[in-house]
Amino acid sequence: AAAALGAAAAPAVAEEPKTEWKRLRQIQYIAALGDPNANSGLGAENWGLWRKDPGPRGVRLYNYDKLKQRGGLAPAQWQFDDKDWWLEEHGLIMEKPEFPMPPGKYLVTGDREVTTTLTVSEKDEKGVQKWSLGDNAKLYDVTHLPCRSARYTPQGNGGCEPDTELEIQFPVAPGAVMPPQKGCKKVDYAVLFILGVAA
Repeated sequence: AAAALGAAAAPAVAEEPKTEWKRLRQIQYIAALGDPNANSGLGAENWGLWRKDPGPRGVRLYNYDKLKQRGGLAPAQWQFDDKDWWLEEHGLIMEKPEFPMPPGKYLVTGDREVTTTLTVSEKDEKGVQKWSLGDNAKLYDVTHLPCRSARYTPQGNGGCEPDTELEIQFPVAPGAVMPPQKGCKKVDYAVLFILGVAA
């Protein structure tokens, strides 16, 4: 009876429900901005999502003139924007990711040692989205280092187009920064793999 009384008096500890994952048939990709050593932060509204691997759908820099001749329409049927374009580590021009990052829970990895939960919040009243990683993981832990991505936008009122001088600077080493392009503002993004979404 005493044991039962003691058990009854013990405070109940609520356990966080375990997330059930729906595995994706094809990996999806996040373009993320943030402190590599951070476990959480703000600014996920500036993160992008590729639902398909943008690499195989990309256009080689040396084919940029052909892309222009096609009115910017890539063979994979995405539209090039000369005021907002993306490159990957081999010098392929990529389609833009989807912005903003949809809120939800994602199973993410950098294809190294860590696979964990990424939680992306709904936008607050100022349009800001929070993000956080499970298991005390850092953004660096779930970054796929060989994948590099950068966004190029005009710096000022001048033009911002890829040229042949840019082409010779590829491929880019894992973890290295992407090369600059004259007349462009460049932002480097970390790339995360999405293996699943919360069911």
